[in-house]
Amino acid sequence: MRLVVILLALACVSIFAKDFYTYEEALEIQKKSNKVIMLDVVRDGCHYCEDMKKNVFQDKEMLEWINQRFIPVEINLDHDEIPLELKVYFTPTFFFLDKNQKVLKKVPGSWSIEDFKDLTKGIK
Repeated sequence: MRLVVILLALACVSIFAKDFYTYEEALEIQKKSNKVIMLDVVRDGCHYCEDMKKNVFQDKEMLEWINQRFIPVEINLDHDEIPLELKVYFTPTFFFLDKNQKVLKKVPGSWSIEDFKDLTKGIK
């Protein structure tokens, strides 16, 4: 019964979450779910990062789609340390991490909603 309550709570958080989590929060959520962590590595003043935020991550349907599949985390190179010594050559760059913190896929660049969905839909 307790597991059912936890899973329902996580589902509600996923459906209504509009902000990205910290990496530490994502690790805790990942322990209780089968979701992949999606790291969005950005930088202040990055035009392409702002495009993704405005054109992709502010879209309600896209947010629901992402939150159903991933635990979104934003890492800002100007303020945060990149976990796992991941290498970033330009922003934005997306890393998808499994429960063992292994990189399942790396997606560099800014994309439209349709392209981002196509690039990420098979990640599990």
